[in-house]
Amino acid sequence: MTEDSLCQELQCVAARYLLRHQSILDILSKLQETGSRINRATVKTVTNCGCLKINASKKILPEDATLEDFINIMDSDIEGELCTDCREIIEQEIGQNLFYLAALCNTLDIDLDVVMKKELLTAETLRFFQFK
Repeated sequence: MTEDSLCQELQCVAARYLLRHQSILDILSKLQETGSRINRATVKTVTNCGCLKINASKKILPEDATLEDFINIMDSDIEGELCTDCREIIEQEIGQNLFYLAALCNTLDIDLDVVMKKELLTAETLRFFQFK
């Protein structure tokens, strides 16, 4: 299996093994649920485990800030590194989310690989001008 076909392979697996949640409503709710589980697992890295710490505050940009200054001032507000256990849990939750994303693509007859390539092209073309 090549990297170029990972999205297609995941879509095939989702089509093959998604049994109980084939309704578009079920898929949408499972996609939202798995997104929430990613958020909760990430929060637990701070509140339960402590492997990560969040130190967030308002970012103050000088009036004459350049784009490079902006990049250097902005950060993730995270201190520390994921421990092995937290990393495994978050990866598992992200995997479930990707599974339901692939199922949604299947239901809507969308090629996830094409979507990812289009987003990559947009990001590379617009670069900093899209300000995500």
